[in-house]
Amino acid sequence: MPPIVNAQGLTKAFGATPLFREISFTVSDGDRIGLIGPNGAGKSTLLKVLAGDEDADAGDVAVRKRARVGYVQQESVFAPGVTVREVLEAALVRAKVADGEHEGRLRETSGRTGFPSLDAEAARLSGGWRKRLAIAEAVVTHPDVLLLDEPTNHLDLAGIAWLEELLNEGSFACVLISHDRYFLENVATEIVELNRVYAEGLLRVKGTYSKFIEGKQAYMEAQSKLQDALKNRVKIEVDWLRRGPKARSTKAKARIDNAQDLIGQLKEVNSRVQTSSAGIDFSATDRQTKRLVELEDVSVVLGDRKIVEGLNFLVTSGMRVGLVGPNGSGKTTLLRLLTGELEPSKGTIKKAASLKIVYFSQMRELEEGVTLRRALAPDSDSVVYQGRVVHVASYATKFLFTSEQLNQPVERLSGGERARVLIAKLMLEPADLLLLDEPTNDLDIATLEILEESLLEYTGALVLVTHDRYMLDRVSTIVLGLDGRGGSEMFADYSQWEQWRGVKVEEAIAPGATGVAVSPAAAIASNGASNSGGKKKLSYLEAREYAGIEAAVEAAEERLQKAREMIEDPAVAVDAVKLTAALAEMETAQSAADELYARWAELAEKVG
Repeated sequence: MPPIVNAQGLTKAFGATPLFREISFTVSDGDRIGLIGPNGAGKSTLLKVLAGDEDADAGDVAVRKRARVGYVQQESVFAPGVTVREVLEAALVRAKVADGEHEGRLRETSGRTGFPSLDAEAARLSGGWRKRLAIAEAVVTHPDVLLLDEPTNHLDLAGIAWLEELLNEGSFACVLISHDRYFLENVATEIVELNRVYAEGLLRVKGTYSKFIEGKQAYMEAQSKLQDALKNRVKIEVDWLRRGPKARSTKAKARIDNAQDLIGQLKEVNSRVQTSSAGIDFSATDRQTKRLVELEDVSVVLGDRKIVEGLNFLVTSGMRVGLVGPNGSGKTTLLRLLTGELEPSKGTIKKAASLKIVYFSQMRELEEGVTLRRALAPDSDSVVYQGRVVHVASYATKFLFTSEQLNQPVERLSGGERARVLIAKLMLEPADLLLLDEPTNDLDIATLEILEESLLEYTGALVLVTHDRYMLDRVSTIVLGLDGRGGSEMFADYSQWEQWRGVKVEEAIAPGATGVAVSPAAAIASNGASNSGGKKKLSYLEAREYAGIEAAVEAAEERLQKAREMIEDPAVAVDAVKLTAALAEMETAQSAADELYARWAELAEKVG
């Protein structure tokens, strides 16, 4: 059969800026294509062209006869007063589905998407449920191909798992734009990167995202070899041209033309191979204090809803906490508690003196009327970065902004560019405690990888809220899970939390199955090793022990130091009874400290 969608020679530009030029893109039955690429490469525009919502400047898009194309945009907006049922029925009417099939399709789609009620008002749903509804609106028409633009945005971790299952079990082909690497790995059977570094404007590799990484590496190595070969040939030809050949013979003219072609080819390859990336480097203060924030029996109630109950948690220097839980479970509320913006309903929060907290909000709060220059440097044309005065133009270049963009208003920036501006502003503030609320939204994969490297090198404490499971696994040293009903538990990593939550969901569905409560440790133990390549993981109790062991070591060192000072005291040295007691105390303190260090090393090895 012919492809469902066959696009050939597509070219699109905005003003003088080309997005893509003469690219070809086909979608066939059974394809699950992950579409990736840097911010500004034109991914969303390409999807709109394939969906027929926008025209290309040149090229053709052919859709197979009677094939149905479903398209879900990044933002899901519904008119006020319209119910979920009415949204789905309107989609069926537009698709000219027979009236007799409507009710069956509605029941089927409701079951697949998990809507508790079809009578809920669509506009009043949470962001995650609006996204589910937008996907349901496309799926209810039984499309031949489904085009999804950043479908995991606004979905919580449970929602992403639901979407993975929906796409893997669906009979339709799909093209999905996503920067979620685990999502791409679990769903896509083919990856296409839209990027001007490739000769054809894109690179298409069959297989999972990890296979694509291998294919891309091979392509870039081939390009590098081509570049070296062209350099050698161009050097020979340039040396020949410098000797001043007379272009009288046909052979000489041909060689001169060939030399100019080679120089042009080398210039083109150089422009493709040379890539740039954002420079992200968070700075910590010189604080020596280890205990930064301590939450003791903290509870938060908003209205009649219990957000957190009886939470005890210690944030120490160097700790990287991944904060996870379903939408509405209180992750952002907990961050607001840490900043002091919100007071607990019960319990106490102790903070180290003069604690410097830097907070990245998911609201992307930028003053719309100001230029990029003033957003980065409000009072002058320079910033102070890591103790050095840097011109704002140089600082903007570090985040991939051009000098022409400095005088553009920030409201004209894309979502990814706005995120980079906020990260750039945060980097100017050294922090003891860095709070990041969904920093990955709108960032391309290359920038995500640089952000991860920066967070791994950051020496202060970090609390990270993200739906990017890859980043959670790579960055966090401990995971604090919220269950949405006020409960909280600590885990070694995201995989342990996911396993424990899965057991809890099963218990909720069939509470009589075991008749006993399941602890995190038991839930994890029942599943053996975690999913991280067979690497050993901490049990729940070990994770709690690991979270507090640094403080215990500090206390043991203080005890040991006091014992040493006692022995060195002249009054003790001349008193046999006191000296014997002091030596016994030092021996006990030393033994306790050695045991703690050994245990710390044992747990750290499990964490990896």
